[in-house]
Amino acid sequence: MKYGVCNWIFGDESLAETAARLAGFGYDGLELKGDLELYDPAQAKAILDDHGLAVLSLTPEDVDLPHPDAEVRAKAVDYYLRLLDFAAAVGAPMVGCHGAVRRIRPVTTYEQEYVNYVVGVQRIAARAQELSLRLAIEILNRYESHLLNTSEEAVRFVEEVGARSVGLLLDAYHMNIEEADLSSAIRAAGEYLVLFHAADSNRQAVGRGHTDFQSVMRALKDIEYDGAIIIECTASGPDPFTPVKGQGWREEVAGYVAESISMLRELEARV
Repeated sequence: MKYGVCNWIFGDESLAETAARLAGFGYDGLELKGDLELYDPAQAKAILDDHGLAVLSLTPEDVDLPHPDAEVRAKAVDYYLRLLDFAAAVGAPMVGCHGAVRRIRPVTTYEQEYVNYVVGVQRIAARAQELSLRLAIEILNRYESHLLNTSEEAVRFVEEVGARSVGLLLDAYHMNIEEADLSSAIRAAGEYLVLFHAADSNRQAVGRGHTDFQSVMRALKDIEYDGAIIIECTASGPDPFTPVKGQGWREEVAGYVAESISMLRELEARV
């Protein structure tokens, strides 16, 4: 199993500093922020190569693929097409994909926006396939997104998209809110699961909440999951949409990241 970390959880820390941290903790790579103004692909790749790390995936910006306004949708599609080109340049095999985080209700109707989402992803998927990349549709909880909240809904969505380049990204934190049983949801995703995010039920380190990660790791093994596990925990405190929580937040996150890989490797060895 390969392990990585979403680098957005370290805020504005330089990529070199984050890379040094993760290499020291024994990580294989990271999920890089998909801010196309922030990184030069060649420079980012060189920094990570220097630390023996790979770009395992990309975190997208909050563009709005399902939006009823055609211009908004067109800008969102354009962003993802450029993000795919960036992924190819930096050597990332996987690009995350979701709607605008924090939009929790339709502007028009759920049905129309669902169709918009399918059509938008189909357009992006065609380019992903040309580049031999995968698009991972992330499933968020109801307090962050209104279209796809469960593994079952997401499987149906991916089947409607009907593209080999499209799979699912499940996140243990979001699943803790939406799924009756995390292991069953993972098994339901099956071969569609191409990326997995991990944080405990309180979005802290694996092992600090009530999520049964032993069962999660067993389910991943049962479906023969061979993708990466990406840690996406945040410091304790309010406002889930910023990593900056107050004095000492970055050190707290670093501690969570170190704890999480230790715990997951131990659990992996048991299954």
